[in-house]
Amino acid sequence: MMSEAEFFAGITGSENDLARLVRALRGTGVPFCLIGGLAVNQYVEPVVTLDADFAITASDGVRTALEGAGFVVEAFPHSMNATQPGSRLRIQITINNRYGSFPSRSVEGVVFGVPVPVASLPDVVQGKLWAATDTSRRSSKRAKDEADLVRICESHPQVLSLIPPGTFARIDELRGR
Repeated sequence: MMSEAEFFAGITGSENDLARLVRALRGTGVPFCLIGGLAVNQYVEPVVTLDADFAITASDGVRTALEGAGFVVEAFPHSMNATQPGSRLRIQITINNRYGSFPSRSVEGVVFGVPVPVASLPDVVQGKLWAATDTSRRSSKRAKDEADLVRICESHPQVLSLIPPGTFARIDELRGR
């Protein structure tokens, strides 16, 4: 039987890139956590994604650590994108005050066999709510974020109160059940 790590390597085309990334981030001492679709997968039935999104509290030494681990890093004012040559895994690291408190509330999770801090369920909901309502994002990305919120609310109805009524019709339908 195939392990989670072997499955993920088959999808990304690279072995251990997620583990290498997490080791590099841990080595900086900068608080961080997984956000986005892989974080959603910690709380509901997982779906495949090639995106690994992280929130960090500061960028001090992060670029150097990632490059030292073999990643190609592209830095922006509030984020970094990192790729491992030969891998299809797309890594985005958000350095943003909006997500700045997420690492302090994270929980330890395991993603494809890799121990990693994961944003708390309320923080995952908040991040997805921000993403799904951001009109500057592509419509297809916002639709995926809304679908992630629906998946979360179906499995964890206690988070329905975190989403303002009238924001998403499908979530409002769940409130009526």
